[in-house]
Amino acid sequence: MTQTTVPVIFDLDGTLVDPAGGITGGIAAALAASGLPVPAPDLLAAMIGPKLSDSLLTVAMVPADKLDSVIRLYRQHYLATGISQSRLYPGIKAVLEAFAAAGRPVAVATQKPEGLAHIVLQHHGIAGLFQTIRGSSDDETSTEGPVGKADIIAAALADLSTHHAVMVGDRAQDVAGAIANGLDCIGVRWGFAPDGELEVAGAVTVVEDTDGMVAAIERLESIHTAAMSEVRNDGVV
Repeated sequence: MTQTTVPVIFDLDGTLVDPAGGITGGIAAALAASGLPVPAPDLLAAMIGPKLSDSLLTVAMVPADKLDSVIRLYRQHYLATGISQSRLYPGIKAVLEAFAAAGRPVAVATQKPEGLAHIVLQHHGIAGLFQTIRGSSDDETSTEGPVGKADIIAAALADLSTHHAVMVGDRAQDVAGAIANGLDCIGVRWGFAPDGELEVAGAVTVVEDTDGMVAAIERLESIHTAAMSEVRNDGVV
């Protein structure tokens, strides 16, 4: 791997970590315990990635007055059993370790509550590889702090002290959030996006495995390096 400095911002669930039923099982358990209908498996899977409160309201059709209690039940279930069900996707840890050795800054931008994101990454032994980990408010009903994927990515960029990075994610909101911040987004096929979602959203490429992901990152970096060289040669700072 070449020595590089362009940072990479990763989504969490569906990109770094396979929830392996921990999320969908927790949502189903929370809905059932609340006496609410449990959506079909494909709808539960579609809830992985977007902000949980939004998905509960729009996909599971949870009444607004029951939202807080359902989220509380879900979080209890997820902390008790869901995290232990999750696993890193193949090759992810090796890529992150190689990036760290090469001096490439990496960050996480997730719509999962920030404190919980730290717990998940610590569980898998990779939290220390990231320069920053950004997520939504730990109070999921709060409107303070980053709201939406674009704001969360912007917060990660600010922590990295850069305006240029590459985003890697598995859902349309990852792509949209990257574009809103002027970033290219690489889509990963191993996540939870329906066929065609990432392409329609505007991902610059969609990769099948971590080797393809690394190659795409390095390709985008070479394009950026060449563009910056042209700017310098034109005498413009």
